[in-house]
Amino acid sequence: MPDAPRLEVRNLTRRFDGRAVVDDVDFAVEAGQVACLLGPSGCGKSTTLRIVAGVDMQDHGRIFVDGNLICDTDFRVPPERRAIGLMFQDFALFPHLPVRENVAFGLKGGFAANRDRVLDLLARVQMGAHLDSFPHELSGGEQQRVALARALAPRPRVLLMDEPFSGLDERLRDGIRDETLALLKEEGTAVLLVTHEPHEAMRMADQILLMRDGRIVQQGAPYNLYNAPVDRQAAAFFSDINLLTGRVSGALTRTPFGEFLTPGLPDGSEVDIVIRPQHLKIDFDRAGQGPAPTVENGTAARARVRRARYLGRESLVEFATDEGGILLNATVPGVFLPPEGTPMWLMLRRDRVFVFPRKPRT
Repeated sequence: MPDAPRLEVRNLTRRFDGRAVVDDVDFAVEAGQVACLLGPSGCGKSTTLRIVAGVDMQDHGRIFVDGNLICDTDFRVPPERRAIGLMFQDFALFPHLPVRENVAFGLKGGFAANRDRVLDLLARVQMGAHLDSFPHELSGGEQQRVALARALAPRPRVLLMDEPFSGLDERLRDGIRDETLALLKEEGTAVLLVTHEPHEAMRMADQILLMRDGRIVQQGAPYNLYNAPVDRQAAAFFSDINLLTGRVSGALTRTPFGEFLTPGLPDGSEVDIVIRPQHLKIDFDRAGQGPAPTVENGTAARARVRRARYLGRESLVEFATDEGGILLNATVPGVFLPPEGTPMWLMLRRDRVFVFPRKPRT
């Protein structure tokens, strides 16, 4: 029989003033795995984290650590006995304690009784030279490393991290994220990370739990969520998108790029066709009104440049199609700045296009 997941949440629900802030949430995090609760502000991810930590109480549902029930609506293990570590956005270091005592704070006997563990962790987060420093003497990145060492010192079975990198300078974040991830993998801890940044979730997570309005709308590996989004909103959360709309006729929907298959939808249904800017291909219309280039499984759409901007690694070119005046964005590697009004042909990566039944915008 396989081992139970380190952390398992079943049917978790929390209501405030009759509204479900967390609505029937289910997920599991295995040992050595990083799961990211990802979503916009107010979607319920921090409330979920607080319930798992034991600082808030659910209205329904159960929570297990290593297969053992730690909380339901009748039974509740106190937070300090859940074998769960916490790491907060503001690091919450004790200003009156030096680094060594901050890391040893949650350990029985303090630094004197746990010297080897504390020194080992500080060495692994590259803070071994700061044993006697106080938090106000450290940079933001150094404080983050100390907070991570403190959270891991008691060897928690589960570590909860609430936006732990948001207070760092953007130039530091990627490096510290990578260092943190390496240490978490070494410790074999199950990690539940709350973030509103898709880039952070893609960089750190083994699985992403995408939340919206209190529910998990999609969960899986980052690759799967990016390349097979469940709906238009999920696609738009991970990147900018272009949106075409159309109506189904005979299981097909017509667009300036030709027809798209929309089987299973009745005639007259509205659909959203989602294209990411990097999946639009561009070709010059050198003849001005020349024939469209040959496109496999589709049609090239003629458009004119409205604006072009260089963003550093790539250029963003804005277009309006001749047919329907649809506004579309394309990204091109390097410097590509055609003048306003330049006629061009736009083509699609059809294997990268998503077609969804249309839902009202929210």
